[in-house]
Amino acid sequence: VVDLFQGQAEAKHLRFTLDKGEGIPPFVLGDELRLSQVLLNLCSNAVKFTEHGGVTLRINVLDESPDVVWLRFSVIDSGVGMTEEQLAGLFQPFAQADTSTTRKYGGTGLGLVISKLLVEMMQGEISVKSFPNSGSTFQFSIPLEKASEVEAGAESESADPQNEAEPQ
Repeated sequence: VVDLFQGQAEAKHLRFTLDKGEGIPPFVLGDELRLSQVLLNLCSNAVKFTEHGGVTLRINVLDESPDVVWLRFSVIDSGVGMTEEQLAGLFQPFAQADTSTTRKYGGTGLGLVISKLLVEMMQGEISVKSFPNSGSTFQFSIPLEKASEVEAGAESESADPQNEAEPQ
């Protein structure tokens, strides 16, 4: 995700940084496709709505047990920000902050709705804090199962259709 958006941010003369907190396990098991989709949606919006400054993807440990770690993913931008009224309808289908948003930036208004559903499907929560002309912070927290390198590799291989055995 970082590689994808670093180029887009640089094209707009923005910084795109990854800030990984301490204590994040090296290997976790979770729904990689859903997690990637949420990060793609949030980072895409952050770069799209930021004209100056930058975007940061921050990952922190919220809570931990012997088998599970709760991670918080925050996408922080220095973009246009939103008012309380705009925030109120943000996670509604086809809703955008205002009608000029579609004309200026494009989009359908479904990215955040999809992100919210995906986060909830992963037993997580998503929220946003924003102020006009001061940027926005979208964050979500999800539980992920701790894994060994062997378990993480086996999970990755089983999810890869190229690694599936041919039917007999």
